[in-house]
Amino acid sequence: MDIQVWSDITCPWCYLGKRRLEAALAGFGRPVRITYRAFQLDPSPPPRRMSVKQALAAKLGGPARAERMFAQVTSLAASEGLILDFDRAVATDTFDAHRLVAWAARHGRQADMVEVLHRAHFTQGIDVGSFPDLAALAGVIGLDRNAALHCLVSGWGADMVRSDLVAARDLGITSVPTFVIDGRFAVQGAQEVAMLREALAEIQRREIIDTRR
Repeated sequence: MDIQVWSDITCPWCYLGKRRLEAALAGFGRPVRITYRAFQLDPSPPPRRMSVKQALAAKLGGPARAERMFAQVTSLAASEGLILDFDRAVATDTFDAHRLVAWAARHGRQADMVEVLHRAHFTQGIDVGSFPDLAALAGVIGLDRNAALHCLVSGWGADMVRSDLVAARDLGITSVPTFVIDGRFAVQGAQEVAMLREALAEIQRREIIDTRR
């Protein structure tokens, strides 16, 4: 089974969706290949060092609405063992973080890189748009920090990220996470683990029927 995951590094629902997908696949009993694809919720660069709370309050029509969203997703994430600290999270352009994810994929560490980037943004308040910070995070998962920095400075991977963004648009993906399974089925949103397991089982059932026709 092939699962293409369109997600953004600074999307809390994507962090939650990643954790729930991993839980749903535990004991699935079938080989699964997961590939993370780039999506940008907001490609326009935010003001330097603006907090996520400030940025979303402006987008959602005020602090009260933003706080309700923060409370909801923070509670759901906590139920899955994730910590979201919106008081520390920094709004940033995620394009370069996606380039780093593509680079890490070349070294077989894509999922680990995505995980570390989510945690850095949501728990540690690290600017995942900063080249030095991104390179340091590559070092956290055992990749060469200097090589990562060279990759970022050189602009490597920009075409790959743009290709993902175009593919998302062509598929009609407007919200993330979106899971595209075997190129035929799509599941949108950070669905609960039980629902994801049911969806995966149903997809597997349909594919078995198709092969027998």
